[in-house]
Amino acid sequence: MRVHPEVADALAAGRAVVALESTIITHGLPRPDNLRVAREIETAVRSTGAVPATIAIIGGQPHIGLDGEALHHLATAGTAVKVSVRDLAMLAATGGHGATTVASTAHLAAAAGIAVFATGGLGGVHRGARENFDESADLTTLSRTPVLVVCSGVKSILDIGATLERLETLGVGVIGYRTARFPAFYLADSGFPIDWQVHTAAQAAAVLRARAGVHTEGYGLILANPVDADAELDRALHDRVLADGLAAAAAAGIRGKEVTPFLLDHFHRGTRGASVATNVALVLANARLAGEVAVAYAAG
Repeated sequence: MRVHPEVADALAAGRAVVALESTIITHGLPRPDNLRVAREIETAVRSTGAVPATIAIIGGQPHIGLDGEALHHLATAGTAVKVSVRDLAMLAATGGHGATTVASTAHLAAAAGIAVFATGGLGGVHRGARENFDESADLTTLSRTPVLVVCSGVKSILDIGATLERLETLGVGVIGYRTARFPAFYLADSGFPIDWQVHTAAQAAAVLRARAGVHTEGYGLILANPVDADAELDRALHDRVLADGLAAAAAAGIRGKEVTPFLLDHFHRGTRGASVATNVALVLANARLAGEVAVAYAAG
């Protein structure tokens, strides 16, 4: 791995670092806004006193933290493939460029010694998984990766109830940040409850520290931070666009890892950009919260 000098210095000094994924830059946001937003996400982390570490694969080498040139290339070149944990070795061997998913970002962050990670929404169990066994690698990776992921729940295009059941089975703790309801990315409330809540970043950091005392430090944690009410997508619009998108995906034979980018693009077009504005708002909020948690965790 190549660890950016700023990130390496912060880790060596025990200062706060927040890992950031790169698929949101290459696959989650439209160009040219993706580069601007990527910089804003890093700025949001810095505003808390933490150091951002955007993770990607450049020339087959995992990079923990990107300089301005690498971030610009990643956002504009269009050559990075979406890479999960299982793809890392192949990409390393071929020297390709890759944008990391939640799973691969968490994996590489933990390997670098980073404990806190911010993203938009977690992957999960897809609708129809009973027939096609389609489940994101994010879930099993978090069951064996010692990071806390700050996210706005899972994307509402997934089977949220089944995802929560899988997280319970896999031993991944789910904590609501100032909420007792699990969020659904574009929506603040998925309709499913959360058993545990914290109300401050310091309380979330205390949970992260407490894992060692009960020997659960090998498992991941999810800090579910719902989108702000003023940024939430209109529920009626959301439900209509989702139904249309699922029907269009089925008609086009879209399956597996291609479903999420297809539906996100459908949301962008079907909501005339409103879904992207919601996506940006929640990612920035999660980056700030992750920075606050990382600072509290570093303070001990």
